[in-house]
Amino acid sequence: MIGLLVTAPGLAGDVTGQPEFQGQPERPSPVGPSEQIDGDTPHFTNDIVPILTKAGCNTGVCHAKAGGGQNGFQLSLLGFEPDEDYDHLVREGRGRRLSPAAPDQSLLLLKATGRRPHGGGVRIEPDSIHYRQLHDWIAAGAPRGAADAPRLMSLEVQPPDEVLAKGASRQIRAIAHYSNDSERDVTSLALYESNQPAMLETSDSGRIDASDIPGKAAIMVRYQGHVAVYNAAIPAGATVAPLADPENVVDRFLFANLGKLGIPAASVCNDATFLRRATLDIAGRLPTVAEAESFLSSDDPERRRKRIDALLDSPDYADFFANKWTALLKNRRDDRSDITSNFAFHAWVRDSLLANQPYDQIVRQLLAATGTVIGNPPVAWYKRVKDPKQQIEDVAQLFLGVRMQCAQCHHHPFERWSQDDYYSLAAFFSQVGRKPTAVRGEDLIFHERGIAQTQNVKSGQWLRPAALGTDVGEIPAGEDPRLRLADWMSSADNPFFAKALVNRYWKHFFSIGLIEPEDDIRDTNPPTNPELLQALEQEFIASGFDLKQLIRVITTSRSYQLSSHTNELNRSDRQNYSHHYPTRLQAEVLLDAIDQLTGARTDFANLPIGTRAVALPDNSYNRSSPFLKVFGRPDSSSVCECERVQSASLAQSLHLLSASDIQNKLAFPGGRAERLSQSDGVSPENAVAELYLAAFGRYPSPSENDLAVHYLLEPRNDSDGKPLGTREARKQNLQDLIWALINTKEFMFNH
Repeated sequence: MIGLLVTAPGLAGDVTGQPEFQGQPERPSPVGPSEQIDGDTPHFTNDIVPILTKAGCNTGVCHAKAGGGQNGFQLSLLGFEPDEDYDHLVREGRGRRLSPAAPDQSLLLLKATGRRPHGGGVRIEPDSIHYRQLHDWIAAGAPRGAADAPRLMSLEVQPPDEVLAKGASRQIRAIAHYSNDSERDVTSLALYESNQPAMLETSDSGRIDASDIPGKAAIMVRYQGHVAVYNAAIPAGATVAPLADPENVVDRFLFANLGKLGIPAASVCNDATFLRRATLDIAGRLPTVAEAESFLSSDDPERRRKRIDALLDSPDYADFFANKWTALLKNRRDDRSDITSNFAFHAWVRDSLLANQPYDQIVRQLLAATGTVIGNPPVAWYKRVKDPKQQIEDVAQLFLGVRMQCAQCHHHPFERWSQDDYYSLAAFFSQVGRKPTAVRGEDLIFHERGIAQTQNVKSGQWLRPAALGTDVGEIPAGEDPRLRLADWMSSADNPFFAKALVNRYWKHFFSIGLIEPEDDIRDTNPPTNPELLQALEQEFIASGFDLKQLIRVITTSRSYQLSSHTNELNRSDRQNYSHHYPTRLQAEVLLDAIDQLTGARTDFANLPIGTRAVALPDNSYNRSSPFLKVFGRPDSSSVCECERVQSASLAQSLHLLSASDIQNKLAFPGGRAERLSQSDGVSPENAVAELYLAAFGRYPSPSENDLAVHYLLEPRNDSDGKPLGTREARKQNLQDLIWALINTKEFMFNH
């Protein structure tokens, strides 16, 4: 991750002068002068470290690494520990890295300029101002600098945001503000990274170039552990009339954003598309033939809203979203002793969703769980996640959208979180006790009395619980600190908890989060529509963290019901939701859809006959189902939704085309093909209509109907070339037609 900030490795190398890497990277462009903030005396932290960072010396691919350097030279990541860097640079390497008597012969400068073999190539040009600054600092005896020198307090980018026309360019400036109220132009020393390189490119010098793709993009500007963000909007240029009748806050802010960007929205989708989309998104299944016929024949103006309510009240909704949450909560089965806890935990999540228990209460029960799995199923989470550091990393990423893993070893490279923040958060779980019970493989989870605290392994300091910079007060020895954490998380002014859930659910229904990735919320990764995200967040809190109400707000909006068909002006839009973004069906949903269309079933061990794939309680069924494995059902080993594979593969195509389990489903005794072929009262036209309703939630077009009916009436021969009977021929033709429907993009995608 750190290596993304530079284009190549290396700078100082080891003191033998031997290169550690091969190849020559692209050389950075010459940069302009930067005024020193402390008069004529160079200061190592303020003046030298930024040069090393700009040159790429202290990144993860060069000479910096968590816990120590690498490639013969030790630097801290991105200069977060300047005092240590000074000692390694000045006092190690037998003094050969720096030569005050002959600065030009210093190994630091010889390697950086390519005059000595260096795996990182040329990192500093000999005629640059940065070379001169390093040279003068070495010639001055490589001073550390005054202890009371001004400290960097903040970083500002100018301008912070603006509208850029397609193809436009501009130069942004980075301004550092110091503790003595001085400021410094550090444009040439800052690092720049675009969150949407296809839309907004940036050079090493802060030159910004907009592409012809409309939307919003941001540039992260970094300098000495501080970050600032430049935001740009690139309009499409069309005149978009305001929405006359917004359904709710979603429509109000989404269409307002499209108006600002000049991106016209697609039209609202038809009833068949809506029914299939909403049923897949809410219940994780296809609409039945009866549901499709009833919905398509209805003239009730409230039919879409009523259908959403019916889906939310169904057990299928709870099954589908329990499948989502138990995977993220690592409900894994590693051996047979896990069966009881896995089933109990899955049932608790499902029942909580079915009863529409408030989200904050679900999280509280999980975090503060005590007892045994049989008596209190949320305890099962502590069976999977035992280390306090892993617990806070999972909780932060899953429930707060904050990735804390980097801060365990060093200051977070993209955020303000430090090691103290990391260990202060871990302290909430420091008093979780466990002891074995009479049941094999099970523990009793309890709160151990004592002062909650965790030691920062680097500084040695013992830290009390604190919630990402928020003081939660003194926690008495008898109080479970996890309850204090849950209180903070569900408070109305928490900047992460509701936002993380809203963004996660938004991505579920719109395919792309308002913040991407959905669990990486930070100042340097701004939402594409901050007003919409804030409005949804506030509405979710005001509803009492009502998950069903949030889904209802999203799916009843006109925005959710837009067609996936595009026009010339919104075709390239992939972040403003001017049209619906089709997504491939998840592994479990696709398997259930095939079963539903063919009239077959998939049997799973230790579960009732007819159990849907989306209702499977844990990951163990992936091993017994080639289909689920090939189509990317997650193994529940991570809290990141990225573990689920949604991309297509050759193995998937071959499986749908010729796998034995697919062929068996087509010929399933009593399945749809056999039933339709054996019924005298079902005409070919009616059979085709039923198949299209079952597969797509719509009736076939005239051309589709004519082609399918013609195929169903074709005669068939057996393996000896003898003509088959009418019913047997019809059955085989129906199997072929169902097979063809399964292999269409319309079937495999939610559109």
